[in-house]
Amino acid sequence: MSKLIKIPFITLIANLLLFVEGLPQEIKTNKDIRVGADKTEVYLPLIQNKKVAIIANQTSITHGTHLVDTLLSLDISVKKVFAPEHGFRGMADAGEHIKSGIDKKTGLPTISLYGDNKKPKPADLADIDVVVFDIQDVGVRFYTYISTMHYVMEACAENNKQFIILDRPNPNGFYVDGPVLNSKHQSFVGMHPIPLVHGLTVGELAEMINEEGWLKNKIKCNLTVILCDNYSHADYYQLPIKPSPNLPNMNSVYLYPSLGMFEGTIVSVGRGTDFPFQVIGHPELKNTTFSFVPKPSNGAKDPMYNGKACYGFDLREIGVNEITNYKKIYLNWLLGTYQNTPDKSTYFLKNNFFNLLTGNSVL
Repeated sequence: MSKLIKIPFITLIANLLLFVEGLPQEIKTNKDIRVGADKTEVYLPLIQNKKVAIIANQTSITHGTHLVDTLLSLDISVKKVFAPEHGFRGMADAGEHIKSGIDKKTGLPTISLYGDNKKPKPADLADIDVVVFDIQDVGVRFYTYISTMHYVMEACAENNKQFIILDRPNPNGFYVDGPVLNSKHQSFVGMHPIPLVHGLTVGELAEMINEEGWLKNKIKCNLTVILCDNYSHADYYQLPIKPSPNLPNMNSVYLYPSLGMFEGTIVSVGRGTDFPFQVIGHPELKNTTFSFVPKPSNGAKDPMYNGKACYGFDLREIGVNEITNYKKIYLNWLLGTYQNTPDKSTYFLKNNFFNLLTGNSVL
């Protein structure tokens, strides 16, 4: 029988940093990747002379211009925009209620799919022929853009509307890791029985949802995926635009699968700092030398421990330099902060959010 050897958390971090220094520093990128939204010659014939709804946010860019503006300039009849978490322009906080309204720039009606209304109603689709989805995902099960995609697929299937996905690379698509969702823990932060880091593009996941019968009553969506050119899962795709307010760079994107689980604990992931999802800390964490003070900021209007010093660890050098080589999520940081929390009975939030994020009650 093996015995669990407890190693001080500060030692775990020190060893990890030494390991990082010995790894290759060059991150390969594929400069020739062409995302689905850029392939207008392929999808324009599918939407010309049709009434179109767009699911989009600030990442929906093609050739330097927002997809909605591009389609309007090409005389495509865009009738409305459906907005995911963080809103059409991507400025709202995580979990912030998004209101429907009128987009000031285009004058188009925007319908929020985050909050009380997560699925388009039949009336929302009554004047629509085809729905186009173009949003950059990050490849983690609890990132809610894929949950929005699921519900829109379901609505399109129920209302006999065509659904087109303009696919984009998965920046965490070079590995698969983490627990598979148990259906007992299904929620908007985890809808599918897939690993925490699932390795799929949104187009690949949509095809899986369709063919596995995961839509309500196993209904099938009329789905078309416009594939990326020159992309493979061996590529380290660098996001040109931050996908949400608190994932500002590739360090945060690579660390997000491991640090996102902390949102179900008392540990801060740096919301309200200039480096969210790149640090961890708590006002009473012991045996640490790094600290940060969360303050209200764009995407974190009222951050956890607002104005209080949080003691913990700076992981900014680990994201790009280490995750891309190790290709796994880290549980060491969860274990270490738990062991160094004075009152361990308070570590996991009482709302069961940790189990919803991880997709099980075993972890």
